[in-house]
Amino acid sequence: MEIDINHPPIKFGKTGVLIVNLGTPDSTDWLDIRKYLKEFLSDKRVIEVNPIIWQFILNVFILTIRPSKTAKAYKEIWMENENMSPLLYYTQKQSEKISSSMPTKNLIIDFAMRYGNPSIKSKIYKLQKQGCENLVILPLYPQYAAATTATVCDEVYRTLMQMRWQPSLKIISHYESDSLYIDALVKSINKKIKEISWKPDVIIASYHGIPKKYFDKGDPYHCYCHKTTRLISEKFNSIEIKTTFQSRFGPQEWLQPYTDKTLESLPKEGKKNILTICPGFASDCVETLEEILIQGKESFLSSGGQNFDMIPCLNDNDDHITLLKSLIEKNI
Repeated sequence: MEIDINHPPIKFGKTGVLIVNLGTPDSTDWLDIRKYLKEFLSDKRVIEVNPIIWQFILNVFILTIRPSKTAKAYKEIWMENENMSPLLYYTQKQSEKISSSMPTKNLIIDFAMRYGNPSIKSKIYKLQKQGCENLVILPLYPQYAAATTATVCDEVYRTLMQMRWQPSLKIISHYESDSLYIDALVKSINKKIKEISWKPDVIIASYHGIPKKYFDKGDPYHCYCHKTTRLISEKFNSIEIKTTFQSRFGPQEWLQPYTDKTLESLPKEGKKNILTICPGFASDCVETLEEILIQGKESFLSSGGQNFDMIPCLNDNDDHITLLKSLIEKNI
């Protein structure tokens, strides 16, 4: 058989690892916020209602009013020196640190955002062009939910459906009970307790909420969140750790107890010194820094609380990088 010597060179033999976080607007400008919210809130897994009715509500009402409120929140936490959101900053750092600590020529580590930039599609094509025949996807959501992890899978599958030469695929769908994950959270709690001059009456473990009807349909997220809290609690005998859910949206019932209502009620119960932790977030973001550390603190103190602090997300600390490396190594 005659060999075509003019065949273009093809890179091959590598494994690509893509860590994926939720996403972020490109800036705090109104139009960038609106563009991000439109992509996020148009996802049928995020908003499970009649799409025709929802698109009318979204475009006529929500995207007219909400971008200004969201922009204000992002401006409170935007990293001006880096010109990016904390979520983008820490996800990028996680990717860089994992890559530098796994110096294998046949392994390429990169990151993407489910909504906004850099997109999953662009990074998968980039990895393929670099010679990645195998692809490992690590969504940075410890507790699986259809509205988070599954949306990452959807976008990965949509991208692969458009590719002539598809890489093999493996997805790390959850790690809510991984021992390295639990140990990293426990160490972060102990570190914060040593830094403060008061003893917390309770630790609030606040997870992003989902509508209760998603749970009723069989979503395992609620169970995974409680499992993580239980495993953390087993390390603390003297401090109660309470699971709550934040960031609800719209009039329907979401998973309870609600974080904001809990923060308002705790001082009335005599619990006036609290720590908060957000185990479901791999990186600090608008939900942790603005919703909890700013709004939550203000609400708690104005309700009669005395001391309030938030334990940072695992971000790019060494324990977190060790965990992410371990998850990757098990799947390549």
